[in-house]
Order: sequence, then C-alpha cells, then structure tokens
Amino acid sequence: MASIGVLDMRVLALGERVERDLREAELTALLDRLAGGDPDALGPIYDACASEIYAIAHWRTSSASDAADCVQDVFVKLASSPALAGGIRHARRYLLTMAHRAAVDRARTRRPGISLDDVPFLAAPSLDPDRVLDASRATEILHELPEAQREAIYLHHFAELTFRDLARVTGVPTFTAASRYRLGMARLRKRLGQKR
Repeated sequence: MASIGVLDMRVLALGERVERDLREAELTALLDRLAGGDPDALGPIYDACASEIYAIAHWRTSSASDAADCVQDVFVKLASSPALAGGIRHARRYLLTMAHRAAVDRARTRRPGISLDDVPFLAAPSLDPDRVLDASRATEILHELPEAQREAIYLHHFAELTFRDLARVTGVPTFTAASRYRLGMARLRKRLGQKR
C-alpha cells in the first residue's frame, strides 16, 4: 500500500478547500439570484443546505419535528424576504446562522418534557457492538460538558465550521469560540481516557 506524503496531504487539503470554495461560490450566486427576484433559486438552495440546517436544528432542539420546522422557518424567511439574501459574502455561514437562531428559538419554547440530554450525539452501526459502546460512551461524556462547549464541538466537527464561522453562528468572539472548543475537547479527551 502506497503511503501518502506530506505534499500529497497538502494537495488533498487544497483540493478539499477548492471544492468547498466552489460550493460556497455557487451557493452565494444562488442567494444573489433569489435576492434579484428569481424564486427558482430557492430549490437548489434547499437541495444544497437543507440537510445541514436540519442536522444543526435537530442537535439543538432534540426533536425531529422541531428540526423540520426550523428548516421550514429558514426557507419561509428566505422566500418571504428574498432581498435579505442579497450581498451575502458567506452564504453557508449565513444559512447556518439562520438555522441556529431558529433552533435556539424553538428550544427555548419547546415542551418541558423534552431534554437535549436524551439526544444521542454519536451513533454507530448496530452490527458492531464495540463501536456502539464507544459511541455511547462518547455521547455520555459529551452530555457532561457545558452546553457552550458541546455546541462548539458539534459545530466544528460535525458541521465543519471554522472557528470564525462558529463564532459568527453563535454570536461570540472568535477567541471565545475557539476557547470553548479547546476546553471541551480537553475535557472530552480526559474523560475518555478515564473511561477506558
């Protein structure tokens, strides 16, 4: 098996960044089309981002129906006020911020019987008992972290936001977002080491 060298890793990382930048440029162009009065742009925007919006909303609300409502809230807002989408420099971050705010609003007003602590953060194929156990342990430890640290870990790892994007989505300074992530990861590593 051929090994991947440092240069190859840099090329792969550059390729991923270029692909991400192309997707971002396409999404920005779609938002500009929508803002310019083209309602047909809404479908491709939905196709490109609905699953990410749903994932963030589901994590934040712990409810599949609330998450679906958040997706609807975001796209109803876009459809009813398309001019808001004009001139957006970071389309994905803008949409994820809308999703985060919609999810926070829903989480604040949700029924008292629903708890974020009941939501599994990580899932593994049920055919592999060791992976199921590891995912269960990691989920248990993630639940023990302060909410802001859990959120930073989720948005950085699972939504693949940079610290700058994470800061803008959550409304805190970049240093605070990075600090929350690092503190959460340090606690997670320490607790995982204790559980083994």
